[in-house]
Amino acid sequence: MLRPPAVAGRFYPDDPEKLKQQLSSFVTLAEQLPRETVACMVPHAGYRYSGVIAGAVYARLNLPSRFLLIGPRHFPRGKPEAILSTGAWQTPLGRAQIDSELAGELRAAHPGLCEDAVAHQTEHALEVQLPFLQFLSADFRFVPIGLGPIDYAELKALGEAIAVVLGRQTEPVLMIASSDMNHYESEEVTRRKDMLALERVLHLDPQGLFDIVRREDISMCGAGPVATVLTAARLLRATRATLVRYGTSADVNGDTKEVVGYAGVIVE
Repeated sequence: MLRPPAVAGRFYPDDPEKLKQQLSSFVTLAEQLPRETVACMVPHAGYRYSGVIAGAVYARLNLPSRFLLIGPRHFPRGKPEAILSTGAWQTPLGRAQIDSELAGELRAAHPGLCEDAVAHQTEHALEVQLPFLQFLSADFRFVPIGLGPIDYAELKALGEAIAVVLGRQTEPVLMIASSDMNHYESEEVTRRKDMLALERVLHLDPQGLFDIVRREDISMCGAGPVATVLTAARLLRATRATLVRYGTSADVNGDTKEVVGYAGVIVE
C-alpha cells in the first residue's frame, strides 16, 4: 500500500525544491551538535510555525536508519492504537518505506496494536516528520503508530512492549514522539501550562505528565504518545532529557490571544 501525502502544500511545500530549501534553513539555523539518543519529542504544526523547532532537534541527532514514529490521532476515525506494517508513505521527496519486520515484532509484543490505514489516512502528526528524515537520512525505514484517547495503563503497557522489542534489536531505533503543546489560550496561560508539562517530560516522568495534563487541562495533543515513549525510554536506560527549543505561534504571527505551544526535546 502506498499512502499519499495528506498535508503537502498546506503544512509544508509540495514542491520538492522549495521543501528542500525550507528544510535546509531549519537545520542550518540550529546549533548542530550530533549525538546518540534514545528518543525525541518534536512538534507537528505547519512548518511556518514549528519547523524551526523540529529542525533544531533533528540537527542535533546522529540519525539511525530505523525509526519508530508515535503521534496522536487528531480525528475520530480509526482504532485507538493504529499501526501500519506494510507499504510506504509518499512525500514530495519520495517514498519512505515501512519497516515491516519491526512492525510485526511490535504487534506480537502488544496485541492492542491494530493494523489500521483509516486512522493514518488524513493524519498529519507523523507525516510532517518524514521530510525531515528524508532530507537528513536518505535511506531509512520507519513504523507509524497513531494513538487515540486511551488510559494510562494502556500507554504504559505499550511503552513496556516497545522497550522489550527495541532492546533486542541489533540496529539502533530512534523513537520519535510527535506532539504540540497547549492550544488556543493566551500566550501567558499557554507558556505556564507548557512549562508544567515540560517539567514532567524533562524528569522522564510519564505518569506525572499524564496526570498533570489532565489535572491542569493542558491541551497537549501528543501527551499519550510522549508518555508511551518516556516509559520505553526509561526501560531502555535513558537518564536525562534536554529541552532543545521552545516557542509559540505568537513568535510567528504576533497573536498573543490564541496561541499554540511547540517544544523540542532530546532524551538520552
